[in-house]
Amino acid sequence: MLKLLLCILSTAVVAVIVLQLRQQHVNLNYQVNRLHNQLESKQAELWQQQIQIAIYTAPNAIARTVGEHSLTLVAPKPVIPERNAGLPVRP
Repeated sequence: MLKLLLCILSTAVVAVIVLQLRQQHVNLNYQVNRLHNQLESKQAELWQQQIQIAIYTAPNAIARTVGEHSLTLVAPKPVIPERNAGLPVRP
């Protein structure tokens, strides 16, 4: 009789533990799915921003902006490396 009671009690404890572990598993899956959805949302937002940057920095868009505002752009002067860079110059 005592053995049967101990087996039933042990089975009940194991069942409660297994149910608790399954609940933790379900909760973790929910959190992972929520984070995954947030990640996909942020990635889509980032892609939209990259598309907007590409549109605004396209050569034809830059040329149109320069033309609309009548800006005069000067080509940058080429940088000529010094022969003895870093060494003191002798007078």
